[in-house]
Amino acid sequence: MKLSFFIAKRYLISRKSHNIINIISGVSVVGVMVGTMALIVVLSVFNGIESLVMSLFNTFDPDLRISIKEGKSFHPADLPVEELKKIAGLALYNEVLEENALMKYRDNQHIVRVKGISEDFEKHSTIDSMLVEGTFKLHEGSRDYAVIGAGIAYYLNASIHDFLNPLVLYAPRQESSMAGLDQAFNSKSIFPSAIFAVQQDFDSRYVLVPLKFAQDLFSYPDRISFVELRFDNEAEAIQAKKEVQQLVGSDFLVQDRFEQQNEMYKIMKAEKWAIFMILTFILIIATFNVIGSLSMLMIEKKKDVAVLSGMGADIKMIRRIFLFEGMMISLSGALAGLFLGGLACWLQQSFGLIPLQMSGGSFIVNAYPVEMQAFDFILVFSTVLIIGYLAASVPIRQINKNYLKEKL
Repeated sequence: MKLSFFIAKRYLISRKSHNIINIISGVSVVGVMVGTMALIVVLSVFNGIESLVMSLFNTFDPDLRISIKEGKSFHPADLPVEELKKIAGLALYNEVLEENALMKYRDNQHIVRVKGISEDFEKHSTIDSMLVEGTFKLHEGSRDYAVIGAGIAYYLNASIHDFLNPLVLYAPRQESSMAGLDQAFNSKSIFPSAIFAVQQDFDSRYVLVPLKFAQDLFSYPDRISFVELRFDNEAEAIQAKKEVQQLVGSDFLVQDRFEQQNEMYKIMKAEKWAIFMILTFILIIATFNVIGSLSMLMIEKKKDVAVLSGMGADIKMIRRIFLFEGMMISLSGALAGLFLGGLACWLQQSFGLIPLQMSGGSFIVNAYPVEMQAFDFILVFSTVLIIGYLAASVPIRQINKNYLKEKL
């Protein structure tokens, strides 16, 4: 084994009699290197985007959400509130009423998602960091205020500095009997205190209002849509999920952050692995150079093969020599690609070399987010080695007894 590796190493670093073999070997290393680097960079960018999206959704999505399985709302007394509040690590117990409504500002209208929240929501949420205008407040004295998404403000052309024209919300009455169209809807007026920008889907839909205001608007006195639980850290939330489910019973559904946005996370994972498969396919094509390089090297070293065979080397040993040669080409490209890919990701993390937007405008981050994970490096390195082994195995199958007789 050591002798086969030593001879293969000499073949790799020594100058060949035909310069074209050196060129093909170099192209093989570069091809594997570029493919490996591309895999690391793309996977790291997807990790960064996923983490960014999760952090944005965390503004609205709690660690755990308790909702009723049948129906749209329930009474808070249906839950063991005191027992839930005693769970270790619980930082926020937030009762929420969430329904669709029509919002009107002057002559503009827009369908919104009204989210009635408790006063403690602000204390344990990162919504403050997402405000683009105004100050987060739901109450001031006896007056209620709303916090609206940037998309809603755009569609309605609404301003937080207009103290003469309030936002007007319309919601259908819950009673079945209606004397006329004017009596079919509840309406309430409210002034905006701030505008937030989190994510387009949220910005164009959500309006945050006090819980009591939402209950009056939708004619749901003392009823809520779900309960949000936020914990001091994610680990405590994971541990508490089973306990919460046991406390609330089978009539209620307890969802963590991934389950609340299940479809979105599935799509992101599918996109990531689809890109991984595409780049892997490109890497497979690049390793065809390894096959060509080994085939030409076997032709050039036919005299060496004859000498080794005459000295007692068997077919397995000669095959190992060229197998090690092909594996070292793939290994050299893989290590170089991992290093350059990691370096590129580090530079992007540190200096933001590639901006997210080349022209005017604003976004949550200024450059493409990147997050390197050890699992990705191990996965890419293993993938490259497997592809390299399979590529090297193709030409060495030609080495058999007839092949040795021809050389002799």
